[in-house]
Amino acid sequence: MVKNSPRYVCQDCGASYVRWIGKCESCGTWNSIAEEAHAIKELDGGRNINFVDLNGDLETLPPRLLTNITEFDRVCGGGLISGSAILIGGDPGIGKSTLLLQALATISWQSNCIYISGEESIDQVRLRARRLNMHDAPVQLAATIILRDIIASLNHGKAPKVVVIDSIQTMYSDNLDSAPGSVSQVRNCASELIHLAKRRGFILFLVGHITKDGQIAGPRILEHMVDTVLYFEGERGHPFRILRSVKNRFGATDEIGVFEMDSIGLTGITNPSALFLAERRGNVSGSCVFAGIEGTRPMLVEIQALVVSSALGTPRRAVIGWDGGRLSMLLAVLDARCNLALSRNDIYLNVAGGLRISEPAADLAVAIALLSSVNDIPVNADTVTFGEIGLPGEIRAVNQMNVRLKEATKLGFTKALIPVSRKQIIQDQNDHDRPSIDIHHIGHVHDLISLFRHS
Repeated sequence: MVKNSPRYVCQDCGASYVRWIGKCESCGTWNSIAEEAHAIKELDGGRNINFVDLNGDLETLPPRLLTNITEFDRVCGGGLISGSAILIGGDPGIGKSTLLLQALATISWQSNCIYISGEESIDQVRLRARRLNMHDAPVQLAATIILRDIIASLNHGKAPKVVVIDSIQTMYSDNLDSAPGSVSQVRNCASELIHLAKRRGFILFLVGHITKDGQIAGPRILEHMVDTVLYFEGERGHPFRILRSVKNRFGATDEIGVFEMDSIGLTGITNPSALFLAERRGNVSGSCVFAGIEGTRPMLVEIQALVVSSALGTPRRAVIGWDGGRLSMLLAVLDARCNLALSRNDIYLNVAGGLRISEPAADLAVAIALLSSVNDIPVNADTVTFGEIGLPGEIRAVNQMNVRLKEATKLGFTKALIPVSRKQIIQDQNDHDRPSIDIHHIGHVHDLISLFRHS
């Protein structure tokens, strides 16, 4: 028995309501609620499920397919798994299609690869391939948005190895009344394609648009349906691009790959620390080098701060590459614990190179950069730092301290300002391979004030 029941769905977040309202209560967007036909089927019958024991024999995982793009394989967990579904999102023009076309061009020499474009014509894709000098690659192309035709073609004959859908927001299922890009269309098309990929065993890439908030457009359930979610980030004024994994069932999350965009496409950067510090100038106040961890790899970046007197009633706070809320918290700690009045100053903070940092370990580097700018005293060019700052003003230890120090030593840094950690000190006493770097322990933000006063 089928019951027809209309429902109203937010086209931004996918929230469902029984009646129309002007503002979505889930995401706060106005005029995004649209009516969608919804058929509720009462389930009966069905087959019994064959349950198995948890401690049964493990099936051998299939070997990973390498794209020979080192940074791309790293983010995917060491290669691609057959039957997996990967969602990649990013700003328009950031290089999503270019990256996937480069990966397909490499794989296609050993396996059958298909590129389906719903946004560009075949000639446009060929022009990009010719510009990237990969037009000879045996990649199969198609330009369509009709889901029924795509399913029929992929279900016929020998299954391909890799399929790219560019993009999922353009796909159209004719069994739904809504337009392409709506919540129901995106959800239904993605579900059908993922189900087919699992059944036939090919690797599926879904390219996704992102909203103004930086989230992949469409229902949130889309990220739960796929095995891997990748975000392609970068500033338009910088040639560097960051491929970040935020979900991966076959590898580490928060792993990143660094690329450089040039006239021949995207080139992987094997030593991003040296790249981000290449244009750094020493003996400049307001600059500090932070040793961070992105995924499983250590990475050194420059934190730049500028503190100037404000002529406005409300001082300006401009932050690029870091959390603005965390900067406000850090300024409050410096004000309350160190009597460092910065509330009447304009503050500009920048992570050089276009990288976005999210880990709290950058607190100490930001505080040092701020103090350096306020006192107009440069930080030693050979000094690296990391550590989390708590509300009482203490400097807290962070994970993988030795890994960070070894990366700094490899790049020629000779001094490190790090938190006090009893556990780390005990480990260092028995670690003959510990980094050969002059370590200075910082326990409280007061120590930073006295350090700069005696500089």
